[in-house]
Amino acid sequence: MLLSLSSLYKNGLIFKLNPSIVSMENLPEESLKKYNQLYLAIILRYKDYIEEKEKLNVAELPKLITPQDESVAAISNRIKSAFQNYSYPRDFEAAARFAFEYVKNEISNVSLPIEFWLMPSETIKSEAGDVFDRATLLCSIFLALGNVSSKVVIVTGSTARKFIVYAELGQKIISHDLEDGPRQFPDKEAFIKSLRLDSDDELTAYEFSDKMYNSLA
Repeated sequence: MLLSLSSLYKNGLIFKLNPSIVSMENLPEESLKKYNQLYLAIILRYKDYIEEKEKLNVAELPKLITPQDESVAAISNRIKSAFQNYSYPRDFEAAARFAFEYVKNEISNVSLPIEFWLMPSETIKSEAGDVFDRATLLCSIFLALGNVSSKVVIVTGSTARKFIVYAELGQKIISHDLEDGPRQFPDKEAFIKSLRLDSDDELTAYEFSDKMYNSLA
C-alpha cells in the first residue's frame, strides 16, 4: 500500500512538496495506525463523491463476477490441485466446500463506512471485504471451477440484506450463505421458497452471475 504526498494546504495557501512515496509494509504499528486514521479522514471527507462514482444499477452487477480473472483462476487452480485429476462432475461439490471455507476463513469480513465495490481480485489481494464482496468472489470461484449456473442472490428487506451464492447440480441446489453456512435443496423451487419472499411486502430479491441478472421478487 502506497501513499503519495504532493501538496499541503495550510492557512488558505497551497504548499508544494517534493512528491514522496511511503511504503506501509514495514511501518511500526503506531505509525500504521496514524496512516490508517489519515486514510479514514480522507475517505470520509470525499464519501459523497466516492459513493456517487461507485453507484451501480442492477444491470451492471454482472461485471463484478469475474471467473476469468487471473487471481480468481489461481484460487480455483489451488482448489483443483487438492483433487487427483479434477473432474467437474465428480469433484465440484467437494471443491465448492473448499471454496466456501477459503472465503469464510481467509477473507476477513469487514464493513467500511462507505458504499464501495471491490472486484474479486481486489478482495483476494486485500484478504478482506464486506459480505457482498465475499459473495461475488465465491460466485466467481464457483464459475471458475466449472459450474456455469452459479449465481449471487441478494434479498433486501426494510432492515437487512442477505447475500447467498448458489449452484445447480442437476435438480439439486447447493447454497452457501457466508453468515449462516451451506445448505442443500432438492430443487430450485424449494430454494426460492426458503427465501420467504412472500413474508414481507417490502422484500426485494434478484440474482445475477457474470452474464445475467434476474428479478425474483
